[in-house]
Amino acid sequence: MKYTLHQLKVFLEIVDEGSITKAAESLFLTQPAVSIQLKKLQDQFPIPLIEIIGRRVYVTTFGREIAEAARKILEEISAIDHKINQYQGKLAGDLTISVVSTGKYLMPYYLSHFVNTHPGIDFSMDVTNKLKVVEDLEENRVDFALVSVLPDHLSLERLPLIKNSLYLVAGTEREKSRKGNKALIFQEQPLLFRERGSATRNAMETFMQNIHAPTRKKIVLTSNEALKQAVIAGLGYSIMPMIGIRNAVDQEDITVIPYKGLPIHTQWNLVWLKRKKLSPVALAFIDYLNQEKEAIKAKYFDWV
Repeated sequence: MKYTLHQLKVFLEIVDEGSITKAAESLFLTQPAVSIQLKKLQDQFPIPLIEIIGRRVYVTTFGREIAEAARKILEEISAIDHKINQYQGKLAGDLTISVVSTGKYLMPYYLSHFVNTHPGIDFSMDVTNKLKVVEDLEENRVDFALVSVLPDHLSLERLPLIKNSLYLVAGTEREKSRKGNKALIFQEQPLLFRERGSATRNAMETFMQNIHAPTRKKIVLTSNEALKQAVIAGLGYSIMPMIGIRNAVDQEDITVIPYKGLPIHTQWNLVWLKRKKLSPVALAFIDYLNQEKEAIKAKYFDWV
């Protein structure tokens, strides 16, 4: 057997992504380069690792066993690299964060200097919906999560970062052409919502219940960016966090509509399980945020 670590890494990415094309994108390689590495690895085994039917990749039972072995090998190699860095006095290890989709406009600013100062850190940030973020916490798959509303069924530690404010908004062109009292927006205008389980959707639905707005047909979008583009395009009205639309407001693509009871204020929090044993990297990140979060807020979010 003369397989290489690179071949194992490529194969594992194919297994995780379920696609050669997606694996190539994730690894920043061309599709032919990924296919060549897969063939070189396959040539060393008498049993197929994968089967390609149509355009779909199916991992065989044997292939899954090899993938698990490859995962362990690569984890051990990573651990060796981290130990070398530690002996050299460098902070090294993994740092994993799960972030609700709107949090992508926020979290990179709190990570940038810390990660750049410690090149021995292997960092990953999964930007997803709230349900997946909570699941990642429950299953202990990540060190931290960024949320604006705390899941009340988990025992969590939290580090408050900045305020989160949600406003009634519309595309500027649509709002210019609207006629009638703005109190009728929730009765007469099409409304755009995030997917079920989203904190933004929950806030919007709670507000509508409080003002006794009727239940109407909803247009549902599954990311904050998609919702923002739909608002700009004039598809309807929504309640959205300012953190994700500020540039569009500044460019006058989106109009903020003053409305009684709005904005809704929540808090962005970095959270982690109380029972979790944090790594030296995770503990160092908490220390960094405690020392620098106000300076980061002043530098990048003074408008909040």
